[in-house]
Amino acid sequence: MAEPDIIEAEVADAGDWKQAVIMKIVNPFPTLKGQILAIVVVFIVMGAIIIANSKGAIEYELIDFDEDRARGFAEDLVGLGHPDWKGRMSGSAEEAAAAEYILNHFEELGFIPQLNTYEVPMHSINSEPSLRACTPGTAGGFGVVPCSTADLLAGAVIHEFEHRIDYVIQGFSGQSDFNFNQNIAVTYLGNGSDNASWEAAAGTIGYVEAGGTIGGNTGIMTKAIEHDLAAIIRVNTDYNCGKIEGEDCVAIFKGTGHDDIMNANGGSMPADLAFIAMSKDAGEQLKSMLIDNSGRIEMQIDVTNDEELTIRAPCGTWYGKSDELLIVGAHHDTVYHGPGAVDDTSGSASVLEMATQMSEIFKERGDPERTVRFCTWGGEEEGLWGSRAYVDQYQDELASNLRLYINLDMNHADIDLETRGNSLTLFGNDKRDVAHINDIALQYMEERSDIADKYEIRLAVLDGDKGDPDGMPYNSDHGPFVYDRGTSTNGRAVVCYGSGSWEYHTYLDDLTHFNEESLGVSVVIYGTYLNYLAYTQET
Repeated sequence: MAEPDIIEAEVADAGDWKQAVIMKIVNPFPTLKGQILAIVVVFIVMGAIIIANSKGAIEYELIDFDEDRARGFAEDLVGLGHPDWKGRMSGSAEEAAAAEYILNHFEELGFIPQLNTYEVPMHSINSEPSLRACTPGTAGGFGVVPCSTADLLAGAVIHEFEHRIDYVIQGFSGQSDFNFNQNIAVTYLGNGSDNASWEAAAGTIGYVEAGGTIGGNTGIMTKAIEHDLAAIIRVNTDYNCGKIEGEDCVAIFKGTGHDDIMNANGGSMPADLAFIAMSKDAGEQLKSMLIDNSGRIEMQIDVTNDEELTIRAPCGTWYGKSDELLIVGAHHDTVYHGPGAVDDTSGSASVLEMATQMSEIFKERGDPERTVRFCTWGGEEEGLWGSRAYVDQYQDELASNLRLYINLDMNHADIDLETRGNSLTLFGNDKRDVAHINDIALQYMEERSDIADKYEIRLAVLDGDKGDPDGMPYNSDHGPFVYDRGTSTNGRAVVCYGSGSWEYHTYLDDLTHFNEESLGVSVVIYGTYLNYLAYTQET
């Protein structure tokens, strides 16, 4: 994760809480699902800035963390990916296998297992896609069909782009079946900001370069629907460039807002509007063949996007003496075309390790005062479907009993701490919770300095309402627990996000850069707070 751009900073009096640094930050979490935030937060940088006058009066008992076991969980989950595409896409057999693996571990640890399943809108990729470009040969006037086998003998050149590496299908893409004979036009739309270009692109495949004023994939697809385009190609020109594969900007997966697209298309998904993203290098090659010259395109995308699929949310519950509830969660699904080692195998492995530690504590200390539940969610990458469905199903219980939700999504710092960054940001929406996290983090830095000294541990308070500049970002599974409980007050949550994951949402998000040690920061700090809350009735 890149460093935030600090616009202004001043030391301020935080009342009866802690002395802190108030900073105005632009995009403090740039890798978090592509959200661009401009927020004012209470932002505490441990190790770099003195963050507190003194520690609190509570002496917490730090939980343990087993690096090797956490890595083992991650390796097992990555190994459950698609045999060719490597991902655990929601609604797939691979996602089901991951949910079963996690549920079995909960049961082995002594938690009461429960597998929640939900039918939700999902797209499914039915077969390997194909994308080719052709520059016709010189024999077109002699009855030779351009780009045919015969035309190859006349100098035609066909380039086949490599799925996953050169291009990836986007969330809720439709299908397409264009071949060379059709000679469908590809219209250059620049960065998509020129309305006249869109109007001229009706019936063609639109070629859009990232970085314009349109609001991400949803805005691009909405424009394509409005102007009756046949398909969309978005070229990555502004993310991970020169970071992971030469000077290229590697193609990334992004979703589209399902409900927004439905509304734009009169209440149904545009089943025949394919949407892919290309790397910068591959996109430039495509442009040179099709737009700058007289080439032709073949684009065969076999996707179903107007049905529902089953996603899963395995949970393990250790019942306490009261109905008050503490929940820890992460998402076990990944983008379809990548192993998702960081996003979010790191979080799922952390949930399993924290559950293991808490199981040992419960067996030693006896049943907790509060009920403790560990869950992982499917459907996160396409719209937080699993956590949203769970919150909707258990809304009454959560409104009455949920004390805290802990979310672990990319709670990981790259193994290359020196050049990729070593920051881990722990944030919550209640100052009382963050005050405890602050004190636990200080204790962690003292007692386990051999690990803590390697990382820049940051704290933030985001206590605004949904959509407010100082609110929690609605970009991971904590969102529904905070904002969708159906109550007049927001739910309380703490979250950890990490840094350095330039492989985010690409085929390269494998275990090469996986740093299991870094997971211990959030597992120990949040697990210690979970242990404290489990055996107290503090509000």
